[in-house]
Amino acid sequence: MTVNVRLFSLLRELEGRDRVELQLNDGATVADALEALATLPSLHDVLGRLPVQMAVNRDYATLATRLAADDELALIPPLSGGGGATGEGGAPQSADRRVHVAVTDRALALERVAALVADRRAGAIVTFQGVTREVQSLDYEAYEEMAAERIETIARACARRHGLCAIAAEHRTGAVALGEPSVIVAASAPHRGEAFAAAREAIDAIKSEAPIWKVEVDASGQRRHVAGAPAPGAAIAAAPAAKTPSSERGR
Repeated sequence: MTVNVRLFSLLRELEGRDRVELQLNDGATVADALEALATLPSLHDVLGRLPVQMAVNRDYATLATRLAADDELALIPPLSGGGGATGEGGAPQSADRRVHVAVTDRALALERVAALVADRRAGAIVTFQGVTREVQSLDYEAYEEMAAERIETIARACARRHGLCAIAAEHRTGAVALGEPSVIVAASAPHRGEAFAAAREAIDAIKSEAPIWKVEVDASGQRRHVAGAPAPGAAIAAAPAAKTPSSERGR
């Protein structure tokens, strides 16, 4: 069967492409896929030492997760946002709580995002902007489909838990220049305490859970991957070393 593998960040750069097709036996697991990927010369060494998390069809998975034909397996390196609070799983959106989420390569605008949560029931609107600092720019890469779903789950959980009127969260991809926002969260609630708590919880969870990576770019154009941390609660594995062909053993 054919399984489609998505590569991100350092893995994508080393392999020189963002997708790999694997031919696996029926009933193969994620562990089998990692073993096959470890035979690729460009990934062999890094998969042996880089802790990656796995997602199958945009849900975090384990080494024992079974794969089916045409599944999408994503290898997720440590997330540049680092650790933080973990949001609860999303419940269906209440009819009176609006949720807006976007992962986009377009410039973000605070006034526009704040306007999305305006509500006549709200006595408070709290906004947060994460902006590029110290370096010329940050270059963001995302597993966009999964990132949008994860951010929406976080936003819905925050809206429910804190009794929000509305919540909006947008994250940039691509190059974000010095001083420009890469992420904006806005929350509205009847009282300021709930709005502050929801905005803080949402940005912490987005930074720790959404599969988004960043590279620092200095004035000379030098690029440096920003160290990250695994998403909380998801399985971590390094790929097994490629098997040595029997003809090579004992030499």
